[in-house]
Amino acid sequence: MSVIRVSKSTKMELLRYASELQIRLGRRVDFDEAIAWLLREARRRRPELLLRACSPIEGAEGVLGELYEERRRDEERAKRKYGV
Repeated sequence: MSVIRVSKSTKMELLRYASELQIRLGRRVDFDEAIAWLLREARRRRPELLLRACSPIEGAEGVLGELYEERRRDEERAKRKYGV
């Protein structure tokens, strides 16, 4: 086995994660297994989170319409000012 050095705060976070994992699995978990779980979790894709993050929020339709209207007004002002 190799030895790695981590800060005390990282060690405490890893200990906290390992204890949560022990509760979830119902058995003893060492740091090596906790790190392996973290690495697997980091590689796992979660499309439902992406869909939730990309979905519009409630009331966004009105805000989007207002944004388009302001952009149209900006372009009209630019035409008047610069003749573009």
